[in-house]
Amino acid sequence: MTQTKAMTQTDAFAADPAARPWFFCGIGGSGMLPLALILLGMGARVAGSDRSRDQGRTPEKFAWLESLGVTLHPQDGSGIVSADQILVASAAIEDTVPEVVAARALGATRLSRADVLAALFNRAPRPIAVAGTSGKSTVTGMIGWILTATGRDPTIVNGAVMKNFVADDAPFAAARVGTGADFVAEVDESDGSIALYRPIVGVLGNVSLDHKSLDELRELFGDFLARSGAVAINADDAESMALAHRALAVLPFGMGAAAVIAADPASIRYSAAGIAATVIDRRTGATHDLHLGVPGRHNLMNALAALAAADLAGVPLADAVAALGSFAGLARRFDIVGTSASGVTVIDDFGHNPEKVAATLATLRSHPGRVIALFQPHGYGPLRQMGDELATVLATRLDSADHVILTDPVYFGGTVDRTIGSERIVDLINAAGGHALHMPARADAADAIIAMARPGDRVVVMGARDDTLAVYARDILARV
Repeated sequence: MTQTKAMTQTDAFAADPAARPWFFCGIGGSGMLPLALILLGMGARVAGSDRSRDQGRTPEKFAWLESLGVTLHPQDGSGIVSADQILVASAAIEDTVPEVVAARALGATRLSRADVLAALFNRAPRPIAVAGTSGKSTVTGMIGWILTATGRDPTIVNGAVMKNFVADDAPFAAARVGTGADFVAEVDESDGSIALYRPIVGVLGNVSLDHKSLDELRELFGDFLARSGAVAINADDAESMALAHRALAVLPFGMGAAAVIAADPASIRYSAAGIAATVIDRRTGATHDLHLGVPGRHNLMNALAALAAADLAGVPLADAVAALGSFAGLARRFDIVGTSASGVTVIDDFGHNPEKVAATLATLRSHPGRVIALFQPHGYGPLRQMGDELATVLATRLDSADHVILTDPVYFGGTVDRTIGSERIVDLINAAGGHALHMPARADAADAIIAMARPGDRVVVMGARDDTLAVYARDILARV
């Protein structure tokens, strides 16, 4: 059988990327979709398939892609018809997936998502990479909006829809194609692909347990700092600062004394819809009033990261602070779906690892009202990796009147070990003094939420890797 061609980033992009036809396996995914949009914007011919489309999920997304000129096929290998095609497939995609089988039979080239993103990123005049365990998408969106609002016309690749760029002709704006020198992207440590990027400006927001052990993360993030020209580092995160010596140049941000781009903790003002603070440039003593339309202390930290990165990219701090005042946030990042006539607020959130879930719950608990948290784990593997820490967060960050419901992990097929699931996490939460239920089916969980919700409650739907959670949250709002 013919083998899939090996190709390096340099090979793929030595000539005009639009000269070859591209095929994305899983084109609707949060990682694949922005890359397909970037290549479309460069004039490339793009086709793809997606298991979600075949299963009837999020049909509006795939109809929009087709309206842009993307040719979509069933995920049965029928779209791979030429050795000239470049197949883009996640490194986690099994060799038995029909597109991979077809590409191998024809001798077509296969690249990973990270290969393509890194090649696009590294060829940009001013590549800006956002790294860290949590907050990458929001910081990427913030930097992208600062650069756009200040006239820099950046290209942005994000893992979430950026509300500032949503329009009738761009309802799933996870990417923006610009003509300026700046290329802003979040870079992923979970698969080790962070090693492929060579940023002129880097951001390290935090280092905490997620898909890999802390020892592995320290090595990956430390190497990332060493490859970056200059890096904005979270001065309030001990793990991040312990790696700062690896960087060529550092601009610390945060709320403590070690930060250069800093927020005065005494100046922080919270509201249900946002947060405000005084930003200090400790190099000059200048102060700036920051008003964010996204809530939570974690978003203030995200803003400081974006401001430090923009400073390293040459944007005056006063201009960057002003731009963030109109930052609209990201879809599924503490996304307030609405409040029902009965006074129940529904929130859609991407929280899926211990740190992200803790940040979401902290934001909810900073305002009155009972919390009903629906959590759908984003896979069986991650649940084994971080389940104990996740259970601790869900048991200790809520009050006795609050409720947690765990459904079974999202599963779209494949060979993953499914012997250990959500029921173990529920047992751990309850053993630690929390209040959790295991309801395998989402439909049953929704019925339970409707039955228990009362005026003043906040219902938060949390989970990753499943776009239908946003629809699920809207359905709950309609029912309450």
